[in-house]
Amino acid sequence: MTDFTAELTDRLTRYCAIDSQSDSDSPTSPSTEIQLDMQRLLVDELTALGAQDVQLTPYGAVLATIPGTVAGPTIGFLAHVDTAPQFNATGVKPRVIKGYNGGAITYPDDPALTLTPEAFPYLAQKQGHDLITASGLTLLGADDKAGVAIIMTAARHLLANPDLPRPTLRLAFTPDEEIGRGVDAQLPKDLGVDFAYTFDGGKVGEIEDETFSADGAVVTIKGVSIHPGYATGKLVSAIHLAGKLIQTLPQATMTPETTEGREGFIHATDMKGSAAEMKITFILRDFEREGLEAKGTLLRQVCEAVAATEPRAEITCTITPQYRNMRYWLESDRTPVDLAYESARDLGLDPVSIPIRGGTDGSRLTEMGVPCPNLFTGMQNIHGPLEWISAQDMQVATRLCLAIAGRAAGG
Repeated sequence: MTDFTAELTDRLTRYCAIDSQSDSDSPTSPSTEIQLDMQRLLVDELTALGAQDVQLTPYGAVLATIPGTVAGPTIGFLAHVDTAPQFNATGVKPRVIKGYNGGAITYPDDPALTLTPEAFPYLAQKQGHDLITASGLTLLGADDKAGVAIIMTAARHLLANPDLPRPTLRLAFTPDEEIGRGVDAQLPKDLGVDFAYTFDGGKVGEIEDETFSADGAVVTIKGVSIHPGYATGKLVSAIHLAGKLIQTLPQATMTPETTEGREGFIHATDMKGSAAEMKITFILRDFEREGLEAKGTLLRQVCEAVAATEPRAEITCTITPQYRNMRYWLESDRTPVDLAYESARDLGLDPVSIPIRGGTDGSRLTEMGVPCPNLFTGMQNIHGPLEWISAQDMQVATRLCLAIAGRAAGG
């Protein structure tokens, strides 16, 4: 059986060293020009591998075709190139820990930082694996450059072995997934598949067909600005009202740090401004439509209650849909889920489905008519400096990608 670990390690470390962070405050598509550095590299690599129909779309996605050798469904494999804006992603220095010894992992650029199997039990299962981490001051970016590396490695293998049975495969590498803008309205048509998979999951064996439903919210608070020396009875501080609003929302429940499993939350992700005007950005999450709607109603009610305490202020709350639980559509078409489960079992895995406390490009694609469950990559502790991944886990994901293609071809 082909050993892909060296290729995967090389690809991931090269890709992670490229800064491709997205920016939710940017109106452009993609939201940052630096994402195109990754995309142009992938265009060059796919072209060199012999992929067909390689293109960089006007909305910043890279598309390509691996020609089929037998009849079958046209299948898409997707990953996103952007990294999360929640933590520093500039100057990523990936490092490889060969043959992990099972102990604590320290970081050269932050000696106080430690990754231990006691705190993260999945790590304890990876003794002897080759682990990839950052250096302590940045995230790694395995979310989702691991997915990119997996798909590119599978693509290289298939194109180098034209006799391997597979239906037509379509590849897509999207920008701006981390800010909920990865699926352009044109993508389903441009992709042109019967169904697809995102490689954007965690532990080996996890095949995810359920995600959060998600809305975004922006609360704008306009106070009354005046010179503080002459402010008696006149100043209305938007900062004070913003603090009151945050404190009025549930603190012991309904926050990310107090919820788990199937519980949703209201999360303030950003707050900026001045005494004159403040803007608070929220994400609302729940697995059910009704629960999501209730969280939006609660946020509006809190805004109204705070506004009632100070009539001179102006408080507005704008809620925007982001994505919906893919389960609503996959329940009526289990084809891609069943194929992934069967392919995983072909590899000797025991696949499990755990609801994602988040979303993927597949959430939007599924809602838009392209069934698209999410598959594991091995990535762990994403969006922070303790992010890590096993090259051997990525190899299993690569083999799953190939197994899906083979089984769909009747293999």
